[in-house]
This record gives sequence, C-alpha cells and structure tokens, in this order.
Amino acid sequence: MTPQLLVSPTRIYFEPAAADLPRGREVLDRFPEAERVEVDSHWRIPELHGDEANAQRWVRIKREALVLGVKKSLSARPNGRSAHFIAPSTANGCAMACAYCYVPRRKGYSNPITVFANIEQITGYLRRHVARQGPMDEPGQVDDAAWVYDIGENSDCSVDALVSDNVRDLVELFRGLPTAKASFATKYVNREMLEWDPRGRTRVRFSLMPERTAKLLDIRTSPVGERLAALDDFRAAGYEVHVNLSPVVVHDGWLEDWRELLEALGDAVSAPTREQLAAEIIMLTHNQALHEVNLRWHPRAEEVLWRPELQEVKRSEGGGVNVRYRRGLKRGLLDELLGVVERSAPYLRVRYAF
Repeated sequence: MTPQLLVSPTRIYFEPAAADLPRGREVLDRFPEAERVEVDSHWRIPELHGDEANAQRWVRIKREALVLGVKKSLSARPNGRSAHFIAPSTANGCAMACAYCYVPRRKGYSNPITVFANIEQITGYLRRHVARQGPMDEPGQVDDAAWVYDIGENSDCSVDALVSDNVRDLVELFRGLPTAKASFATKYVNREMLEWDPRGRTRVRFSLMPERTAKLLDIRTSPVGERLAALDDFRAAGYEVHVNLSPVVVHDGWLEDWRELLEALGDAVSAPTREQLAAEIIMLTHNQALHEVNLRWHPRAEEVLWRPELQEVKRSEGGGVNVRYRRGLKRGLLDELLGVVERSAPYLRVRYAF
C-alpha cells in the first residue's frame, strides 16, 4: 500500500501546546490542505474515540484523521521480553487496521495516529535514562550487550515515520548511545528508513504470519512477501533485523501454513542476515470489546480470532475481558509450532515464546 493510500490526513486535531512546538509546526506544514481542529486533549475527541458508530468508518478515519498532542507523562517501564524498557511513546494509534490489534482498546474504536510533538523532551529523558543504567553487566535473552528500549509499543514506527520525523530522531539518538539500542515491531516496509544509518543501534522486528491468515487479518499492511524481501535490505542498511512470529492464530491447517512461511523466510534471507536473525513467538490474545467492534466492520476475521471452544478468559490489569488459548492447550500448541521452527528454520534462534 502506498503512503498516500495509507495515511492522507484531511483533518488534523491539535492541542494548542503541540502546535506551538517545532515538531507540531512541521507536521502541520507537511499537510497544509488539511482542516485544523483545536482540541483540549488528544485523549478526548468524541468524533474519533468512544463512538460506536465509528466502527462503520474504521478505515476511513485511520486514513483521513491525524492528531497532534503532547506526551504528558514520561517514564521508561521495565519489560524483560521484547526489551528491557518500554520507552515513552512518541505516537499512539495506527493507520493500519489489523483485526487483532490491542491498540484500539486504549482510546476506543478507530484510534488513528496521534503524534506527540514534544520530541526533544522525550529524547532528552531517554538520553538521561540510558546514562543512569551504565553498561549492561551480563547478557540475557533480550540482548547480549546493550539495554534495549522498545520505542513503538502503541504504534507502528514505520508508519509513524510517514507523518513526522519523531522515529528518525529516535534512531539518530540511539546511534550515539553505545550502551543501548532502540527496538520496534512493524508490519509496514518503509524504505525511506534505509537511508538513516542506524549503525546497528536499532533493532527492527518484522512481524510475520502465514500469507493466508495475513490477507484476512493484517489489513492495510505491507504484504508478507514484501516484508520478507526487506529483511536483507534493512540488515545491509545497518539495522539489526529480527522477526516476530505473531500473532499465532490456530485454525485448520495452521501448522502447514507456518511451515510454508518458515521455508519462505529461509529462501528470502542471505547468510549474514540469517546469522543475526532471532524470533519472538506470541500466541494470539483477543479482546471481547474488540471482537464486538470487529463484528461491525470485519466479521470474517472473527471466525478465526474468536474461538470459545479453544479459549479462556483472562482479565487485564485494567479490567478488560481478554481471551487467550486455554492454558493446558496453549503449551501443546506452542510446542507443535516450535517443532516446525526447529525442522524448517533450524538457524532461527527463538528468544522467547508465549
């Protein structure tokens, strides 16, 4: 999907404080023909968030709306799986529309991109946080030598880079931090990022799933084949390249689909890329509220995502009703998939699987 089809703002909602900052002015200047609507808070925009009618305009809102805000609270939360820390967000929301995505649960319904304009404050905080950590004492499953900061927990950085320079600023920040790395997962191939010279200090985790499932669930993303074709190019451009095998969705023929994908992965990457490649495997977690929204705009997705006969309820820390594959069943499913990985991609180091 071209950048113009993915995100073409016709209306920008902005907090006045965001519009006064250099990054906010840059974003507004990038889309001069977009209507501008002043708002008190990027969290409270009724026509975007919390209106059930938006389920019928899900994709249109993602393409045509953009929000400018200021990130109020800055903290680096400990993680331990994908990264050591979750960095303060420089954006939230997304122009893509993956049917299983947890991000819409944060603000409700479509949740288009919100760009945080106080990027200098965020990068300053991160620089100080990294300095406080000092060198890493011993290797672990996250990384052998560097503190890793996930910079894209609530958005897709490759798409964020289409509307602001925040992600580029973060890549350039970590390029100069010898004890730390940035990291983000993505489903979009943004080849402009190949010119950024990250010097090994940014880890890009390309999310992969079998093509048959991706066509149903990964809406408005780069095709899986395009993601596979980008792996060598991003490694050659100076990124550390990993893959996320996620979410793993169980359906008839799922293991055979994953075998085909893993064989395609091996065919797509060169020996230098294969040597540094690692994977995270994440089984599907779904959400009751998102299930109900999806039934309004993409009911076919729910035929594979909502499987009560296989799933159990798990309440989130915020009280939401999530569903995941039943505990006893999930372990067996994971072991089956790990067996496929071992046979079809024996070079692929699995950093963690859950």
